[in-house]
Amino acid sequence: MKLYHHPLSGHAHRARLFVSLLGLPHELVEVDLTAGAHKIPAFLALNPFGQVPVLDDDGVVVADSNAILVYLAKKAGRSDWLPEDARNAAAVQRWLSVAAGEVAYGPAAARLVTVFGAGFNPDEVIGRAHTLLKRLDSHLSSRDWLVGDRPTIADVAIYSYVARAPEGNVDLSGYPAVNAFLRRVEALPGFVPFAQTPAGLTAA
Repeated sequence: MKLYHHPLSGHAHRARLFVSLLGLPHELVEVDLTAGAHKIPAFLALNPFGQVPVLDDDGVVVADSNAILVYLAKKAGRSDWLPEDARNAAAVQRWLSVAAGEVAYGPAAARLVTVFGAGFNPDEVIGRAHTLLKRLDSHLSSRDWLVGDRPTIADVAIYSYVARAPEGNVDLSGYPAVNAFLRRVEALPGFVPFAQTPAGLTAA
């Protein structure tokens, strides 16, 4: 099993974190985004969208971080990470959509500005990040995990970019439930950290 990734990609970290949490043997293949390695024909053959992560499981190629989470949970038969019942499966899917929407256009976009020089409006994406964080903090104020009473792939999908939100000048200090959630994810057996970047509020 090969996982094509970049250490500064939160999308790639989701996949790397989950494969580690599951304890699955895998080989990490770093894709040099700065050199354009994600746009060469060999990589585009794996993912025509030219994005990391990509999972190659003995010829079964899965692109997109959330799709990889679903694939790995299903292949490993881990209904604890991806519930089978309709209610909780739908709840997990809702948070995967948040990861692809509100997270991507909020804290992830804010971090893209400071770490990669993306041309987003900082005030706009930081504002979106705080809107998301308020909702997330409210949801987590009376529960440990996003869905049910144990961690699922929903938690994995949300973690990475929220944990590194300060790199995009998004202050997490006003969200105690979110911070407690991040610490719970970090305490899971098999947790691997997302590389830190001295940017934004972490520039010191």
